[in-house]
Amino acid sequence: MVKSLKILLAEPDKDLASITKNYLVSRGYSVLITFNGEEALLYFQKERLDFVLVDVDIPIINGFDLVEEIKKLNRDIPVIFLGANKHQDEIIKGFNVGADDFISRPFSMEELSMRIEAIHKRVKTHEKAQHYFKIGSYTLDILHHVLIHNGKEKKLTSKELDLLYLFCEYKNRVVERHLALQRVWKAENYFNARNMDVYVGRLRNMLCEDPNVYIENVHSIGYKLIVNTL
Repeated sequence: MVKSLKILLAEPDKDLASITKNYLVSRGYSVLITFNGEEALLYFQKERLDFVLVDVDIPIINGFDLVEEIKKLNRDIPVIFLGANKHQDEIIKGFNVGADDFISRPFSMEELSMRIEAIHKRVKTHEKAQHYFKIGSYTLDILHHVLIHNGKEKKLTSKELDLLYLFCEYKNRVVERHLALQRVWKAENYFNARNMDVYVGRLRNMLCEDPNVYIENVHSIGYKLIVNTL
């Protein structure tokens, strides 16, 4: 059990909020309840918080807009969306604005607690990890913004770093174009999409010395960083 987490619960239904808070408190968490998005944002700005639970349909500032604003203040804060219906469009939008998970009602309190614990552990492990990614014979040094190969360092621009870091997070999995545009360029439009294609080309050139590493186009969907193990 993860103890001492301070959680912001943005839930418009007072009964659900009370039930959720009581259970989480019994599990050792500290829970702050807000009933609308405006209030939640104000609390987030003045409180030191470890985790956020957001109902998609919270009023005044809806859940998606609320999380976008929260992520501007702290991009690393873990967020779980709570939704009445698990519509594909809502799930995609939730992840696009920075959520770590999306739980559809009805769900058990035990499941919610376990998901909070799993995400928190993953975040803490990531914080403690070294700022390096192995990409075949390359090493990506996040802290110093360099790609290292055979002892030689290639300095990366912020966009090159952010895009390659995203590909590393999804290594051997598809990164959808809309996700990359939102994460790296913060907006989806024609200019940014063309710009992203240029940056992907730059990354391909940087990785061309290792035949086991390449960025694959996934037609009409996005890209995949392929790293073949020997």
